[in-house]
Amino acid sequence: MDGKTSIYPDAATVFAGVCACFFTVVGVCGNLITILALVNSPKIRGHATTAFVLSLCISDLLFCSFSLPLTAVRFFAQKWTLGDDLCRIFPVIFYGNVAVSLLSMVCITINRYILIGCHNIYGRLYRRQWIIVQLACVWFVSFLLLLPPYLGVWGEMGLDEVTFSCTILKKNGRSIKKPLFLLGFLLPCLVIIASYSCIYIKVLQQKRKMKCHRQFVINSSNAENLASDTRKDREDSRLTLMMMTIFVCFLICFLPLMLANVVDDERKTSYPWLHIVASVMAWASSVINPIIYAASNRNYRIAYMRLFRRVKFWNQDVVSTMPSKTKHSKELSGPARSTPPALLCGTGNRDNRTEHFPTYSV
Repeated sequence: MDGKTSIYPDAATVFAGVCACFFTVVGVCGNLITILALVNSPKIRGHATTAFVLSLCISDLLFCSFSLPLTAVRFFAQKWTLGDDLCRIFPVIFYGNVAVSLLSMVCITINRYILIGCHNIYGRLYRRQWIIVQLACVWFVSFLLLLPPYLGVWGEMGLDEVTFSCTILKKNGRSIKKPLFLLGFLLPCLVIIASYSCIYIKVLQQKRKMKCHRQFVINSSNAENLASDTRKDREDSRLTLMMMTIFVCFLICFLPLMLANVVDDERKTSYPWLHIVASVMAWASSVINPIIYAASNRNYRIAYMRLFRRVKFWNQDVVSTMPSKTKHSKELSGPARSTPPALLCGTGNRDNRTEHFPTYSV
């Protein structure tokens, strides 16, 4: 295809190709390091949340190592040069990995809500066999949704000559692409909003209880309990900040792509840069996910340090220099710290906290 017939300016295609190359390198390194660090940390890999973080990182790793390099090639060449067979397989892997990433985020969100809002059933829902079932459903459903266009039942997989992209095309005037974009954005968005709203309400309820408890502590002149209450307030604030970060990043990454593909027809667009920038922002999700869900957690950072020490990149004393907050810090394991409400109220079985109610550290 002659580059002059492209709907994209040359500067836009170069920009997209450079971004794809950059995200390939950063995404592969970041996700691979995260996977290796978590797998090699016995204290972390046994927790339910870690399984979903690993699913997220694996899907992002596949996206960065397979889809983005091929995307870079087509943008630099301004045409598809890799054959018809790969052109039919490419959108399945591309959209499938994006779907796995989104559903893994949803699973992490639901996991956090159940931990905080329904902690009495957390241990039953997140046994090993149920975690495996949930992960299998995430991957199976993500690729099952792409089966109709792959078989030519509702649209078809092929090359769009105008945008030189291998994507879901219309067949007999019908395509599943727009419904998939709407479902893929709206469903995770609604789940994230509902879950984090419930978490935030639960946290506010606990803060009101803690104020009453703090007043009692002050009247009793119990300084140790007062310090503990203050520490829990800080944990609640970090949890709120983490929730906002996750949701804002989700919107920034995927809302432009959804709007660009649903509202504006890419083949007839008057705003080609809009589609390029929207795509680049969606690619960025595969790079920032390890940072949000893993690197922000202290125990995960320690796992990174230990991994680097094993391969002799860093001095052996790196991990030992990490500050220790409390004697219970070894129990922390997950992408967001929060003490279950029953424990904040002084109820529940504290002896079983590590097994059934793991705390999380931002």
